[in-house]
Amino acid sequence: MEIQNLMSDIRKNAIKRMDKQSPSDLAVTWTSEDLLYSGKGNAVFIIIPTPGCAHALSESGGCTMCSYIADSPLEEVSSEESVQIFKNLMERHEIKPKTAVKIFVSGSFLNEEELPKEARDDILTILNNEENVEEVIVESRPEYVTEEVIRECCSFLPDKIFEVSMGLESSSDYIKKYRINKGFSNEDFERAVGVIKKMKNDYKVTSKAYLFVKPILTSEKEAIGDAVASAQYAEEVGVDRISFCPATIHKGTLMELLWRRGSYQPPWIWSVLEIIKRVRSSSKIPVIMDTSGFGTRRGPFNCKKCNKKLKNLIIESNLNQSIPEEFECECKNRWAANVEFCDVTRSTCNIINR
Repeated sequence: MEIQNLMSDIRKNAIKRMDKQSPSDLAVTWTSEDLLYSGKGNAVFIIIPTPGCAHALSESGGCTMCSYIADSPLEEVSSEESVQIFKNLMERHEIKPKTAVKIFVSGSFLNEEELPKEARDDILTILNNEENVEEVIVESRPEYVTEEVIRECCSFLPDKIFEVSMGLESSSDYIKKYRINKGFSNEDFERAVGVIKKMKNDYKVTSKAYLFVKPILTSEKEAIGDAVASAQYAEEVGVDRISFCPATIHKGTLMELLWRRGSYQPPWIWSVLEIIKRVRSSSKIPVIMDTSGFGTRRGPFNCKKCNKKLKNLIIESNLNQSIPEEFECECKNRWAANVEFCDVTRSTCNIINR
């Protein structure tokens, strides 16, 4: 398929330009206020370097918008080193009551080719001994979600919520295949969610769907519609939470290439607000909207007058699951015109200068 050939070339060139870094240098952690299943609390974010996402390193080249492979040393990391890195990062934080720990490995936590089983088991054991940790959230592609693996992970966390987050991105198999190069279908996602639902009688296991807002070759109007439809689909399939990820331009991706040529722009923040309004008005599960990159040159953007204010409104709304209050700015009319006429102009970028 043409997109896979293109992505493979782009990925190989990006990897050639990467500076060699040790796993310890690539390890990152931070904290923020967050919404847990039990209400407002704290989240500790931890990035553990691994050899890299198997999908990105395959001949398919990985997803068109993702450059998380850049956070990988591209070589095997021993179980001992991975666990030590995790311990070092955890020690930087005071683990307060009502804490969720979110672990990122720039790929799939459940893929033993990326994170060895021994390291995974040790990390989960450490977290089980943290009294104030209520939730442990990991990421994985659906092909690694099996009854055996979920049972093994949950057995180390008998009294804590174990959440598996999967990047569904879109409920449209066409978009996943031809615009994102995701490498799996709705059928694969439904199977994985089904495994987790089946295990709920025995363990405190949940699932979350990541949904991507505005893939390449997608107009502003279509991006809004696809995001809303994808949230409805994910809830119907049975996920426990939804997290929207509005596009931000990552280096070394097909998305960046199109953006540099003037053929792509990230969504308006107004579009993000419209998605929140439509989804939260009907959804019965928590819906989070990520605000990374908001107001920057490479991220969702309205205008300098309202970017920061709207970002703060969205962050607040994530914590209380509300619909942000109505807000007006002169740039809103330009957004509305872009949405109204993008089908006429057949434009997938914003034809009106922001």
